[in-house]
Amino acid sequence: MQLTSGINHVAIMTADLDRFVDFYTEVFGARLVFREENPAFAHAILEVGRGGLLHPLHTADNPHATGSAAMFGRGHLDHLALEVPDRAAFDTVRTRLMERGATDGEVTDLGPKLSFWVIDPDGMRIEVDLITDPSYAGFHAPVPVVDYAPA
Repeated sequence: MQLTSGINHVAIMTADLDRFVDFYTEVFGARLVFREENPAFAHAILEVGRGGLLHPLHTADNPHATGSAAMFGRGHLDHLALEVPDRAAFDTVRTRLMERGATDGEVTDLGPKLSFWVIDPDGMRIEVDLITDPSYAGFHAPVPVVDYAPA
């Protein structure tokens, strides 16, 4: 049984957050859902259709912020997030990954979604997302869900 409903977002390093946001909103009509700047980094969330999101991130002097034309050497993908359709799938995937030692199982609340982090067999970080508000209203910094209990 498939437990994911698709890719929720792709997080991409960028050399210029304003340029990135302007390009995708002006050319593709993407909707700016969220934007934040703090001392460590700046990032945004852009809805590009069918629930798909781009998550550009900017940090000062990041060597991976500019893409390369060389196939297999492009390297500025930070992470991707897989979306699950419901709480039961979220809990099942989380339990399976905890049993494999691929996650500590810590759940975070980001406003319109719950998520946890995974490390895949090649060392890539993957986020697993359960959308609780499809309008994506009220995004905020991650807050640990201390007393998370499976449904």
